[in-house]
Amino acid sequence: MGVSRQLVRAGVPIPQVKYIFISHHHSDHNLEYGNLFYNAWAAGLSTPIHSFGPKGIEAMTKEYWELNKFDVETRIEDEGRPDPRKLLIAKDISDDGVVLKTSDVTVTAFRTPHPPITDNFAYKFETPDGTIVFSSDTAYNPKLAEFAKGVDVLVHECLYVPAVDRLVATTKNGATLKKHLLDSHTSTEDVGRIAAAAGVKTLVLSHFVPGDDRQVTDDDWTRDVKKNYSGRIVVAKDLMELKLPV
Repeated sequence: MGVSRQLVRAGVPIPQVKYIFISHHHSDHNLEYGNLFYNAWAAGLSTPIHSFGPKGIEAMTKEYWELNKFDVETRIEDEGRPDPRKLLIAKDISDDGVVLKTSDVTVTAFRTPHPPITDNFAYKFETPDGTIVFSSDTAYNPKLAEFAKGVDVLVHECLYVPAVDRLVATTKNGATLKKHLLDSHTSTEDVGRIAAAAGVKTLVLSHFVPGDDRQVTDDDWTRDVKKNYSGRIVVAKDLMELKLPV
């Protein structure tokens, strides 16, 4: 929640956003997709934003405009704004491969498992300053190390098992939830295996599972990673900025 606000706080004028990439259709990854675009439009957007995501992003875009048809058409006429429906250009991703190529960046999608979801993509961003791979949410996947081979930065999700145990102990659907979390995410120890096999220069831990356990320290997140990976490790924080080259 709050992606528009966080972009503003990070110094990114949202009317200047050009591309949006959705990894998969869990709500914590797509819930504010339409609202991010809408806020950019409300802030003066006049140039297109291209969005990419698994099958469903095109339908979601169409349905978002149906949901907001009254407001959009009222504001076009009453406030003289451009029609936003012509400015959000969505494209379903159906398979691995390059999804965007410009003079600044080449973006490649890579399917990775996040049970029970199969339409789930990691992304590689190749730029003149360096290459970044974003893992998406993913179960332990050795093939992801091949996709990230030699990159400058790997941003990888991570799960800390002791904190999951604490979480499920106080949750009514604890047994079911634990199975889902362990089946669909990557433990910190296995994240280290991926980073080591890929030979990445910097590993950024992100999308923490669980993300709200105040008992978990940065040392907890990195301890088991270090069993397998000896490179630079960064525990991500909101609004943190890492510059390329690392």
